[in-house]
Amino acid sequence: MRFLSRPLEVPHRLRAIVRARESSVIVLAVIIGAIAGLAVAAMGEAVGLMHQVFFGLDPGERLSGRVSLDPLHAFVPPCLGGLLFGLVTAYITRRRGTEVDPIEANALHGGRMSMRGSLIVAAQTVWSSGIGASVGLEAGYTQLASGIASAIGRSFRLRRSDMRILVGCGAAAAIAGAFGAPLGGAFYGFELIIGSYSIASLAPVGLASLVGYLTARVFTPDRLGIETGAVANLAVHDVVVAAFVGVLAAIFGIALMRGVAACELLFTRLKVKPALRPMIGGALVGLLAILSPQVMSSGHGALHLAGIFKLPLAAIAAIFVLKSLASMVSLGSGFRGGLFFASLLLGALGGQLFAFGLNAAWPGLHLDPDTYAVIGMCALSVSVIGGPLTMTFIALETTGDLWLTTAVVIAAIIAMQVTREFFGYSFATWRFHLRGETIRSAADVGWIRDLTVAQMMRSDVRTTPVESPIAAFREAFPLGSTNQVVAVDEDGRYAGMVIVAEAHAAELAATASVRAILHQSDHVLLPQMTAREAVAAFDRYEAETLAVVDSVERRQVTGLLSEAHALMTPTLFGRQFFCLDGRAPQVLEPGFVIWNRFIERSETRRQNLDAVEIGPRFIKGEIEFALHPLNCRLRRHNSHVLTVPWG
Repeated sequence: MRFLSRPLEVPHRLRAIVRARESSVIVLAVIIGAIAGLAVAAMGEAVGLMHQVFFGLDPGERLSGRVSLDPLHAFVPPCLGGLLFGLVTAYITRRRGTEVDPIEANALHGGRMSMRGSLIVAAQTVWSSGIGASVGLEAGYTQLASGIASAIGRSFRLRRSDMRILVGCGAAAAIAGAFGAPLGGAFYGFELIIGSYSIASLAPVGLASLVGYLTARVFTPDRLGIETGAVANLAVHDVVVAAFVGVLAAIFGIALMRGVAACELLFTRLKVKPALRPMIGGALVGLLAILSPQVMSSGHGALHLAGIFKLPLAAIAAIFVLKSLASMVSLGSGFRGGLFFASLLLGALGGQLFAFGLNAAWPGLHLDPDTYAVIGMCALSVSVIGGPLTMTFIALETTGDLWLTTAVVIAAIIAMQVTREFFGYSFATWRFHLRGETIRSAADVGWIRDLTVAQMMRSDVRTTPVESPIAAFREAFPLGSTNQVVAVDEDGRYAGMVIVAEAHAAELAATASVRAILHQSDHVLLPQMTAREAVAAFDRYEAETLAVVDSVERRQVTGLLSEAHALMTPTLFGRQFFCLDGRAPQVLEPGFVIWNRFIERSETRRQNLDAVEIGPRFIKGEIEFALHPLNCRLRRHNSHVLTVPWG
């Protein structure tokens, strides 16, 4: 993954205006929404054109809507196209490595994505779908839109929190444009890309989603949305049955995701070169497409369920099985794309099969197959991609039926919880897990990995000579003055920790030396250790406070860090502190190291900075923090002091 080393930047005066006003971020979000809508329309048109060229379709005809395909057309494009894709992708991977997607960017990189890499991923996704591989275009949609949003944010040098919101805006607008569901797109941004919902992100994400939907609708008015047949009114027992659908959807979703991983593992064990895997996968998909063309591509922008549901039950079951295999083979062999579109189609087909089967076993239930197609579609998608509210709103915008949406909510919650309990990943985070990453969502955890002991430690260390008598120590450090003191030898090297209360114990002889009561003599922290390593050291050494030394060899004391502070610091970042004078809420952004025992101020560079390591003597972006045990005093340069509640 690479970022552009010198992104284009807007003039400083304009940057300052945008950074100072929340409304400016909203304006950028609207622009991003329009660009995302255009990107969705353009990518959909490109895939449609490829289908006309490679498969001989008429303009406006959908590949997955064909009843049959010429065997030569079904087999050759995905096979030879897969070979070309594999060779080019292998070359790009050697040169650039793995590109960062929107979820990973927000979780680990503060919303920073490579524009060039996003264009490459979008092109790979279009090619994969265009030659008939059974992959979803949503990965390309969100990658390109979020990459553009990230580039815009970097050009304005936006703060980390604003960058993450803009990336979410891009993805939300892309999904809204692809599915014709502005509410569903907005909550896709909240749940899956940003990882949380907040008042500050509501306006930009919501407006970006709406603008993306409207823009895509202007250019592709006949190819948006999910078309369903009329659904019947739900009875009370349908709500209970919907919960059971959620369980089955979770089980199948887990099997589908593991099937992709199993396919990758099979290629690895067979020692097939990565460059040749897409060709083999394309050939297998082509053979499946000879039996059923519906397994090819993703529908690229529209899922027309009404037509598929008119097919005989045996045909629906065949499409369900073949589409599942085609999706696993396509993604497992290395084609670019996602499982979102496939999970919608498979869930709808599975819901219909479930309703037909249960009606046959229990005729008195009178389950409506079209209703359970919508419930199954949403439940399986939640299991695969996460985002229960995303799919709930997509169901509502698709059907306009609020009571049906109630059943969808129940099925979605059950599917999500079962998946989390027995699997623990969505498809995106499962892919991260297979690569060795540990992230489970888009929640901003990247800065925690970068947080070091040097940033968290306090440098005002109180020391005492290791040979100092207890009587002298008691005089220098009376009870209540401090909790612990660092003992050093004659060369200033770390010798151990002295607990002040223990030094004042009555049974301890006043003539004894401090050396007799040293603790943690062999246990220290190093400045370059991460927060996670520091917490592990506290647990391993069973210590509440450890000294920080410059190196293992020199052992010169540079600071002190307590376990409580190491655990407390991450919980403060990202929290809003509401100003008592009515001004906009201020957010503690990653990078701040906060002390609640003393206040230190300094005169450092007073200019807008994006990334400065923060300690008790540093500022970030014209904001200087100092904490009091009961309140936080937050001062902007050339402004008055703002007092905000603590905690």
